[in-house]
Amino acid sequence: MTTLTRLFAGLALGLAAHTASALDIQPYTPQALAAAQKAGKPVALHFHADWCPTCRAQEKIFNGFKPDPSLALPLLVVDYDLERALKQKLGVRTQSTLIVYRGNRETARLAGETDAGKLKAALGRANLSRAQLAQQMGVDKSAVARWLGGAARPPD
Repeated sequence: MTTLTRLFAGLALGLAAHTASALDIQPYTPQALAAAQKAGKPVALHFHADWCPTCRAQEKIFNGFKPDPSLALPLLVVDYDLERALKQKLGVRTQSTLIVYRGNRETARLAGETDAGKLKAALGRANLSRAQLAQQMGVDKSAVARWLGGAARPPD
C-alpha cells in the first residue's frame, strides 16, 4: 500500500469512527426503536411537525449536536401528524416533544424546549451510569435502581 493510500484509509477509518460515536439523526421506524430498546441501547424520539416553528428550532439545535461524541445515540424523528398510535401509546400531547430512553426505560422528556443546554442534557441522560443519573436528578441511587427495574417514568 502506498503512503497516500494508507493516509486516505486512516482518514476514512477515523471519520467513520467519529461519525459512529455522535448523534445519529434518522427517520423514525418502529424497527429502529425496537432494536435499540431490545439491545438496551440509548435512543431518543423527537416528535416533529414540518409546520411547527419550535420543531424547526429544535431541528437546528439537534443538527448542531451531530458531531458531539458525548451524544452517541440515534435520534429518531417521528412525524407528529402521522404517528397517532405512537403518540397515544407514549402520552405525547404536543409536537416538539423529545423522549429519551436507555433501553426501554425513559430517562428524559421535554416538550417545547429550545434551550440547547437543556436539550443536550436530556439527550446525555441516556448515556449516564446509575450513579451519575442519580446525582443529576438529585435522588438516591436506590431510587434510580427501582425506576430502572420497573417504573415507567423517571423519578422527579
